[in-house]
Amino acid sequence: MSKDKILITGANGQLGRVLASELRILHGKDNVLSTDISSVDILDNEPYEFLDIMNVTRLHEIVEKHEITQVYHMAAILSASGEFNPMKTWKVNLDGYLTILELAEKFQLDKLFFPSTIAVFGTTTPRENTSQHVPLMPSTVYGISKSSGELWSNYYYDRYGTDIRSIRYPGIIGYQSLPSGGTTDYAVEIYHAAVKSEEYVCFLAEETRLPMMYMPDAIRATIQLMQADKNNLNIRTSYNLSAMSFTPSEIAESIRKIIPDFKISYEPDHRQDIAASWIESIDDGMARRDWNWKEEYDLDAMSVDMIKNLRMQYSVGS
Repeated sequence: MSKDKILITGANGQLGRVLASELRILHGKDNVLSTDISSVDILDNEPYEFLDIMNVTRLHEIVEKHEITQVYHMAAILSASGEFNPMKTWKVNLDGYLTILELAEKFQLDKLFFPSTIAVFGTTTPRENTSQHVPLMPSTVYGISKSSGELWSNYYYDRYGTDIRSIRYPGIIGYQSLPSGGTTDYAVEIYHAAVKSEEYVCFLAEETRLPMMYMPDAIRATIQLMQADKNNLNIRTSYNLSAMSFTPSEIAESIRKIIPDFKISYEPDHRQDIAASWIESIDDGMARRDWNWKEEYDLDAMSVDMIKNLRMQYSVGS
């Protein structure tokens, strides 16, 4: 069994809980510790510790107690929620990450994963086929904190040799849970509404195109990057990552191929302005070259799998 002892912060989030399950398959249940400020949905037999990442003393105690060698730092306040309390978002997202970086250097951790986001891009960035190296001018405190985190990651790698690996995630779609506080949440909510035979009222305009990715691809990409030979990695800020780009109207049409009567309407809210500042598609050639990244799901394949799994969750027939 793996000698690695893995800590996941924010393990009860949309990505964290699925990532924890996959890492336990790879490394063994007892070698993966979930931490969060909430134990909701944490199973009784899963290793878990309560952790507020702002509590540095508690963080260090947990790392020493469990002899942690790797950290997946998934704890964060997301884009839409972050705008309601910018200072708290900055403290959790950036100051919280700095405590993780200091810990990684102090305990000489083998590896550290930092999730970045397409929110680091802004209105100065080319919107189509956005390349790896472009000016970052984020419009949200979430994006500002993540772009700052990318620079700190590169600094710690250059100065201390800390092996930090990072992905700029697009919108992530999965059936395992409903996300909360993100600008791309509609792309999950819409499937739940469709399976429950409800009309979906979308908070983005119908032709708002954004980069997206299905959860299995996101988890696979994360693990592939963490398993890659460090000598092949040329990006120590954060790798662009891409799978597909679509609009709310296009995802609705994909759903109608399976659920013909599905209805959608549009009432754009404050999240529309955030989405309008983001990019439409990504060039992730560096990830494909350095660690052989390739997605497995397109929009229609994702729709088939999402609806199949949600029908089982809601006990709804096909």
